[in-house]
Amino acid sequence: MHESILAFRGRRYLWVAAGLVALCCAAYWFDDPQEPANGGTVLGYTLGTIGALMVVWLTWFGVRKRRYASRAGTLQGWLSAHVYLGIALLVVVLLHAGFQVGWNIHTLALALMVLVIASGLYGVFIYMAYPERLSENRGGAGRSELLDQLEEIDRRSRRLVADLPDEYDEFVSSGIQRSALGSTLWQRLRNQDHSQIRIAGTLRENPGQEAAMDWLAEQQSRADAATAPAIAELSALLRNKRQLMGKIGEDLRLQAAIEIWLYAHVPLTAALLMALAAHILAVFLYW
Repeated sequence: MHESILAFRGRRYLWVAAGLVALCCAAYWFDDPQEPANGGTVLGYTLGTIGALMVVWLTWFGVRKRRYASRAGTLQGWLSAHVYLGIALLVVVLLHAGFQVGWNIHTLALALMVLVIASGLYGVFIYMAYPERLSENRGGAGRSELLDQLEEIDRRSRRLVADLPDEYDEFVSSGIQRSALGSTLWQRLRNQDHSQIRIAGTLRENPGQEAAMDWLAEQQSRADAATAPAIAELSALLRNKRQLMGKIGEDLRLQAAIEIWLYAHVPLTAALLMALAAHILAVFLYW
């Protein structure tokens, strides 16, 4: 789906959008108003009406994608049309205004529309590029499988330290309890590892399991023959844990990047609807 929305049904909606733009451009070219082209001419009102209806229809996509039982076309088709007609809307609105802008409510509506379209195009890029990156990072596994693998490493580590001195039990238990990747959207987006670990009664920062592995390497260098194999195995488990947490952190980062654009697109769309209503009201009251 992510690779084919722009090519849906032979790029059907690209041609629809191109046809609409061509008709609007032809009407603008052949129109001969008695004044400079602007939104107050017959053609200006006509294009403005078309543009306003397009804004409402494009906004309706947010409702349509949550109606799973709807028979009003496929969601993939709606998304393809949403992209192409959203780009065409910019041309229609500029022709409606006669390419005249100023410091007023009308230009505010235009500016918000441009921001909505720009954020939407960024969303298209994200949804087409990032799912493949997610799949490559996971190596064919799902996030739940990665978490299951992490839990298995923790279980094996707990079993391994059962025959080691008590300080190793505290070491492993605190490392498990305090392993923490980003909890907020911003932290996930930055792929921050806030893990900590308690070593010999001291709480240390442990991003990438570095503090834990440094301490184990020090213990391994002076371990006796009885404990050296267990410490070596524990070190290997921690190396696997570091690699796995790196994958999970990257998975969270990519997922956050997929989601974050909506935090701009949705509020900007709401602001556009309000500005559009004010624009229409101002036209009918003062034009």
